[in-house]
Amino acid sequence: MKTVLIVEDNDDIRESTAEILTLAGYNVFTAPEGRSGVDLALKSKPDIILCDIMMPNLDGYGVLFLLGKHKETADIPFIFLTAKAERADMRKAMEMGADDYLTKPFDDVELLNAIETRLRKRDLTGHKRSSYAMSEEDQNKLLNDLHLKGRAKSYKKKQSVYEEGDNPLYIYQVKSGKVRSYLFYHDGRELSTNIFTAGDYFGYEALLSHEKHSDNTETIEDSEISLINKEVFFELLYQNPTIAQKFIGLLSENIRGKDEQLLRLAYHSVRKRVADALVVVARKFLEDRDADECLIRISRDDLAAMAGTANETISRTLADFKDEQLLSKEGNAIRVHSIQKLSNIKQ
Repeated sequence: MKTVLIVEDNDDIRESTAEILTLAGYNVFTAPEGRSGVDLALKSKPDIILCDIMMPNLDGYGVLFLLGKHKETADIPFIFLTAKAERADMRKAMEMGADDYLTKPFDDVELLNAIETRLRKRDLTGHKRSSYAMSEEDQNKLLNDLHLKGRAKSYKKKQSVYEEGDNPLYIYQVKSGKVRSYLFYHDGRELSTNIFTAGDYFGYEALLSHEKHSDNTETIEDSEISLINKEVFFELLYQNPTIAQKFIGLLSENIRGKDEQLLRLAYHSVRKRVADALVVVARKFLEDRDADECLIRISRDDLAAMAGTANETISRTLADFKDEQLLSKEGNAIRVHSIQKLSNIKQ
């Protein structure tokens, strides 16, 4: 039996809410004001707390603040009850760490739905505190749950996923196929910035910065992509700090990758830039991570966009690499004979 603590100074609201929850099968504790509510929460450690905001002596904000100072109560789902519907109060409540709020008067269904939703989410994701120590296996389960909540969509080769200036509505995960991200020069030329393969997430940078997309993405081949609603994504981040850390890590990797690409464009010779672009693509296509040979399928236009050079230059450089037996042509594909030798090419 789940336990609910109600902290409410209005006798009628407190008693009627307690009666509803008791009939619904909850074990209910009540407190008529904030200070006794804090004491009762520390003593009973309820599964969820309902707390009025406007109370004498210690208001609801104070209750939430004090309970957040104790390890045993810091992770208890907390729902504010308020008669004030101003946005400032709601925003302050959520910024302080409240899980939800109900505006009085509320009906029985609204009350029960709010409680059941928060308890269910707590059961699924675990306590906020314990999520810091979440195992890799548990993280993968949560990410898989995120993936399952997405809507699968099929894309044809060279089909746009989103464009620069679009409002971010989803994060994306590649289920099969490959996707590239790219920017436009002022003269219309393209610069490819990344390639995403099965399992990779993309498009989350704009969501996390609350800005429009700053790049473009399109498929390199026929692909299936999972579109995950941004509300679902943010809910997972807020409930699980280790998942937030994972995406912070992905952001850091992206920044490092773009910094390295910028240095290559600024200081490497064309020959070295083309070799590096081939290495990046080859590693994305590798099925056996220890293999040194790889068959890649990428157009010369896309390769030129990755190396930051002209299509004609790509053709000449590929011909040189072919003469040096570093690669060979197989129909529309390129077989890289040694990734290691390409990566060792000097300026």
